[in-house]
Amino acid sequence: METEVWPEPLPLAQVVVRPARAEDVQAIFETIGYWAGQGKMLVRPMQNIFENLRDFFVAEIDGQFAGCGALHILWGDIAEVRGLAVRPEVQAKGVGKEIVTACEAEARRLGIPTLFAWTYSVRFFERCGFRLIDKSKELHPRVWSECLRCPFFVGCNENGVVKRLHGVPEPLNLPEPPPTQVPPGIR
Repeated sequence: METEVWPEPLPLAQVVVRPARAEDVQAIFETIGYWAGQGKMLVRPMQNIFENLRDFFVAEIDGQFAGCGALHILWGDIAEVRGLAVRPEVQAKGVGKEIVTACEAEARRLGIPTLFAWTYSVRFFERCGFRLIDKSKELHPRVWSECLRCPFFVGCNENGVVKRLHGVPEPLNLPEPPPTQVPPGIR
């Protein structure tokens, strides 16, 4: 297996977050793959990144890729922050928070009042205004439908976090989400 080689650390400047483009997919794939290899997040196949490219944001510092994250709509009242990955040399410099802020702004624009994330980094999300939930009791049914595709569906050890966006009302006339399967031992 080849060792990942990262460029020299970026000098810190202003973080710019923008919608992802096709030319960003390789950097998104490599950054997520790096952290997945460390056991810090789930791997995302390149095809999945292309298929969901509209969900992704990219953070740049001085025009160089610094990180990525996506807002994936689960239902009319909830969206997941996923694929949040920051290059190692700019960790703890506000890049991840800026990406989460962009996801939150997009959820507000769409009228989606609740954000959700699966994470091993609870403290980071708490600093972004999320709260840890009991995944055995407090999950929206649509979250579990996404979990069915995960190789860790049974035995999941990620933590669920939620943020209610103040000032964003619950959408009117939403249909009930379809029933979904939940992992053994939940509910």
